[in-house]
Amino acid sequence: MGAASVRLHRGLLPGGSFCYSLGGHGGRVCPPAQGAFTRRILLGQPKGKDIDYERKSDLYKDIVTFLRGRSPRFVENMAKQEYSFSKEPAHEKNNQHVEGAEISGQSKSLHDLTEKTECEKGKSSSAGPTGHRLKPYMKWKSSGLSASQRPRSSDKAPKKDSEEERKSRTVPLNTKKKASGKSKTVKIQENSKCKASSSLEDVSESSSEADEDEQPIRRQEGSTDLSAEYWGIQKLAKYVKGGDPTATLIALCSMRDFNLSEETCQLAIKDTGCLEVLINLLDTEEIKCQTGSLKILKEISQNILIRHAIADLGGLEIMVKILDSPDNNLKCLAAETIANVARFKRARKTVRQHGGIKRLVELLESISVGSSYQAKDTETVRCAALALWSCSKSTKNKKAIRKAGGIPLLARWLKCSHTDILIPIVGMLQECASEPSYRLAIRTEGMIENLVKNLSSEHEELQMHCASAIFKCAEDEEIRDLVRKHEGLQPLSVLLDKSENKQLLAAVTGAIWKCAISRENVLKFQEYKTIETLVTLLTDQPEEVLINVIGALGECCQEEENREAIRRCGGIAPIVKLLTATNQALLVNVNKAVGGCAMEPENMAIIDSLDGVRLLWSLLKNPNPDVQASAAWALCPCVENAKNSGEMVRSFVGGLELIVNLLKSKDKEVLTSVCAAISHIAKDQENLAVMTDHGVVPLLSKLANTNNNKLRRHLAEAIAHCCKWGSNRVAFGETKAVAPLARYLKAKDPLVHRATALALYQLSEDPNNCVIMHENGVVKLLLAMVGSTDDTLQEAAAGCIANIRRLALATEKAKYG
Repeated sequence: MGAASVRLHRGLLPGGSFCYSLGGHGGRVCPPAQGAFTRRILLGQPKGKDIDYERKSDLYKDIVTFLRGRSPRFVENMAKQEYSFSKEPAHEKNNQHVEGAEISGQSKSLHDLTEKTECEKGKSSSAGPTGHRLKPYMKWKSSGLSASQRPRSSDKAPKKDSEEERKSRTVPLNTKKKASGKSKTVKIQENSKCKASSSLEDVSESSSEADEDEQPIRRQEGSTDLSAEYWGIQKLAKYVKGGDPTATLIALCSMRDFNLSEETCQLAIKDTGCLEVLINLLDTEEIKCQTGSLKILKEISQNILIRHAIADLGGLEIMVKILDSPDNNLKCLAAETIANVARFKRARKTVRQHGGIKRLVELLESISVGSSYQAKDTETVRCAALALWSCSKSTKNKKAIRKAGGIPLLARWLKCSHTDILIPIVGMLQECASEPSYRLAIRTEGMIENLVKNLSSEHEELQMHCASAIFKCAEDEEIRDLVRKHEGLQPLSVLLDKSENKQLLAAVTGAIWKCAISRENVLKFQEYKTIETLVTLLTDQPEEVLINVIGALGECCQEEENREAIRRCGGIAPIVKLLTATNQALLVNVNKAVGGCAMEPENMAIIDSLDGVRLLWSLLKNPNPDVQASAAWALCPCVENAKNSGEMVRSFVGGLELIVNLLKSKDKEVLTSVCAAISHIAKDQENLAVMTDHGVVPLLSKLANTNNNKLRRHLAEAIAHCCKWGSNRVAFGETKAVAPLARYLKAKDPLVHRATALALYQLSEDPNNCVIMHENGVVKLLLAMVGSTDDTLQEAAAGCIANIRRLALATEKAKYG
């Protein structure tokens, strides 16, 4: 017998001690009860029978002595290399037991500890996430460690789970099937490490899913003092693995007596290899064993490592099949376990690909609201809704739910009075409301009324999900109107008082923010004194709440009365203080709020005294285009309403050069906002001269060939004001900005007409520009605008025509005398 053919297997004996079996030779090396370092060899053990612990063979002090007595080849190989073996210190022995638990009873061979095989050369290390390979520890002689011990350096590195160290595992389960009456052995094939790794890095199925998706955290090796529950579960694992259906069921029931919500118990099930057996049990026809297994899996799948392990072992596919079971209790347990496991995108994808979405939707359809149904029926709907809620975080799953006919069922169950059903139903709607098709369905199916109704529920979790659903749905104007129509604005304002519950507060403030986009809703919020309450929430709040509060104030302060209310409540200072924040979304909303407040001269004085304009200007350097654009928009009312605004702008060193250089941006919103800011800054002659020196004219001219009406309007205004310095009119003609401007008059937006007429009027002061305008047919278009009711447009159009006509008369006079 060669040394390489002997494999050492660890097992658990009654009392918590370990035994080592020698695979293929029927022998066992077991520690005596008193802990002496000898190994007992049990030979001739009949296969399939209980282990007889009475000694029937010789005693050997260690495994090496045993192999020397049994294998001549081992003696020959040992003679070629020098090894020294020492007795195990007590603390090392304890560590050995712990490590045995960590590797989940995985089989290790003596050959794995002495030399590296060709197969091992291609495998990656399980020592930790650093990517180092696990190598044989060949310094036993100098370190004084025994051959059966592992190097102490490995204690510092976290260990991989046992399922990642083996490619496949076969767990026998002698469970009798009802149909055939024969025992069945179920094999679970694991994915390779590289496959598991790549699947964890799958491209996110939803744009918002990437931030939410969980990643398994590698467990650090714990202390040697494991709890009694850990060892108790390890003892039960033997009976779960090797017993008949009755013994297995008793072991499962005993296992449920432990507190499975504790991480120690959860990891004990995983470490002992019992998790694979629990999944095997799901693929049998023993209903009681399936039920017991699912009850345990439902509890332990709260652990992130367990969730990923269940997905790796193919447990989700089996659970999806169980959804077709005639046993109602079994379906409920499977659906609830799926709800726990499907919290990461790979698991959600697995459920969809194996038809789980359609089956779960069918469970919602099994009974109808209003009919007579029992508690077990509502439990089915609750569990199915929970599973669909977890799955709905994926964009493709949202489409699958819609295609399976889930929307009418959600609308139907939204009318029920069971809170435990309403919470997952509304939670699912909240996830799906990010899709325009779902928002349309929510509106047409009349769900807004029920969402508003449940805002007055006694359950804060239900209130939170309803407010969050309204938050996402209120992107659409029709839904904002429906919320007001069904009197949902007042309950939202009342819920602001529950400031202790931050999740609820974030959802409510978000709903108020989006509803405040409609002016009619803002007027309602004024009646409910919502603005004053929002101002009190500007301090000591988490960022997700601040973003929504500032967003709501930014929308509300478009009304003069609300701007005054914010000033009266002392809201200007905390708003300006938030200009130093780092969160991009928060900065965008703060900029809008500051710009809205700056429309009031009294507010502007406070903003200027707090150095708010300087802070806004510094945000033009922010790399985020949304922050740049919102800062530039906010500067417009600041420059317009500040006292001595020209001098204030010049006081910012490098400020004018910075804003002119932003005309090189590729973002349309940044270009539009910067053009608007330049049109206000250029009203001061000294500032206009500085901007001209920095090349504002050619940069504005490059933007003239655009089809964006919003950009056209503000670009034309900027050109109109920049014409008032030096030879800028001539420069615009030379940089070919006049002909594109003439085409703006064909746009349908009257605001574009007004700004373009003002620009053309200023440009027409140069004769060459008049010729270009005449050639591009502006006279006919401007004649139609002379009769406009807009006085500014009327005067600019008439003035431009007058300049063109005056040039024509001068040309005729010079030509004909």
